[in-house]
Amino acid sequence: MSDQTHMPAGYDLAPGDEEQHSVGTRILGYVVGLVLALLLTATSFFIAGTDLVWQPSIPVALIVLAIAQMGVHLVFFLHITTGPDNTNNVLALAFGLLVVFLVVGGTVWIMAHLNANMPAMDQIMPMRR
Repeated sequence: MSDQTHMPAGYDLAPGDEEQHSVGTRILGYVVGLVLALLLTATSFFIAGTDLVWQPSIPVALIVLAIAQMGVHLVFFLHITTGPDNTNNVLALAFGLLVVFLVVGGTVWIMAHLNANMPAMDQIMPMRR
């Protein structure tokens, strides 16, 4: 029987078999994630409510901060990393994102076509009488 310490680097481990960290190290990781999430949230509110930032750049800045916050949540709270033992997690996340984009994109597409193909309101009102 081989011990896990003798496994080659990059070996795919089962969930729960990865290297165990001390409670203090795990708590420190969560605290760092919480501080980063709070900092990104406060920065978003600051940018949205101040006149110090060039007004047309505010939506772009908020999108960048939102993506950064998603990254913080994925790494610090959901523990999604690029390690070989997280391949299934990354694939599940990618599939979930694909489904979300298909649902949102399909909804926007359907709504746009409904809007383009609906008669004008002055044409609908005589039909109701």
